[in-house]
Amino acid sequence: MKKFEIPEQYKSTIIGSLKAWRKSKDPRKQDFEPTTIDFGPVSLILPRHFGFCYGVENAIEISYKAISENPGKRILLLSQMIHNPAVNEDLERRGIQFIMDTEGHQFIPWDAITSDDIVVIPAFGTTVEIEQLLASKGIETKKYNTTCPFVEKVWKRSAEIGVKGFTNIIHGKHKHEETRATFSHSAQNSPSIIVRDMKEAEQLAKYLRGEGNASDFYQEFKGKYSEGFDPTSDLKHVGVVNQTTMLATETQEIADFFKQEVQKLHGENSFADTRDTLCYATNDNQDSTLAVLDKEADLALVIGGYNSSNTSQLATILSQKMPVYFIKDASEILSEKHINHFVYADQKLYTQENWLPSKEKVSIVVTSGASCPDTIVEEVLRTVLNLFPGVQNIENVLQEVTSK
Repeated sequence: MKKFEIPEQYKSTIIGSLKAWRKSKDPRKQDFEPTTIDFGPVSLILPRHFGFCYGVENAIEISYKAISENPGKRILLLSQMIHNPAVNEDLERRGIQFIMDTEGHQFIPWDAITSDDIVVIPAFGTTVEIEQLLASKGIETKKYNTTCPFVEKVWKRSAEIGVKGFTNIIHGKHKHEETRATFSHSAQNSPSIIVRDMKEAEQLAKYLRGEGNASDFYQEFKGKYSEGFDPTSDLKHVGVVNQTTMLATETQEIADFFKQEVQKLHGENSFADTRDTLCYATNDNQDSTLAVLDKEADLALVIGGYNSSNTSQLATILSQKMPVYFIKDASEILSEKHINHFVYADQKLYTQENWLPSKEKVSIVVTSGASCPDTIVEEVLRTVLNLFPGVQNIENVLQEVTSK
């Protein structure tokens, strides 16, 4: 796999050596057993896979290249490069300006953007409409287009089934940049609709079965269906694709559900088997996190941007078995008594008291989302270890672990 040039401030010697050691032991990625590191009064459990993925490293390399190759030019990002505040803030410090926020609210009006500007498309991709708008302004976007190839794979899959007459049901968060982009591309070839979860899938199935009326449909799924969508005719032949960062198990559940429902009414050829369109990194990170559930742990720290969908899924998986604290970086660990943590479902930050258990030996899972730099993970590790008197030196312990 291609090796990317990413800035040194995102690299960690400690985390890098641990990942390199796991890769040397398991180059084919068949062993999802987590790594347990004993520091004396506390043990840390790290999943086989976590942190930066291919698409994120590709986006970062291209973004910093845009800065270095265009001194004196105005460089604009359509929205956040990735869902990590540290990376986006660094890009802003280097002069990059954001055209809009993650939900599409405009910071810089389109009429203020000209062909003299450099425009970078983020890893999530963008809509067909925005691509056409930029082209009409004479802006060349291919050179600094950082769209993740696994997102583009979903677009291709949706196009393939769309031209064959299938409606695309997109499993995703309808306000997420990637889902908006996928929806836009999908709608070029077929009727398209977004469902957030199984609850919305079950609601949509009512109309597939002819149990609801059209006026209710248009109200219930407002903003989530393509222009001209007709629930009485567009749900007879369907396929399921997804936002690449959703829970794999939930996507499969939704696909199996629609397959059963539509085939019952319209026959075996009424469902397009798109297979799973989650990216490899999402699958690896989720499978690695699931493997952690076999371990005994007191709690988990999940690190990443609070608007990061893939990071929130890791928190969801771990919360099946243990208390989970979703933090953006080490600054949220206030003391051994207090921690700030984000609850994705509430979209709120809370402060938890007595988050560390009072026991002789504590076991903590530490993982991070696909847009979280290894340096932030290292800072969290060091902060946690500093809360425990008598811990062994982190460099010495990791040297011992990786020399086995």
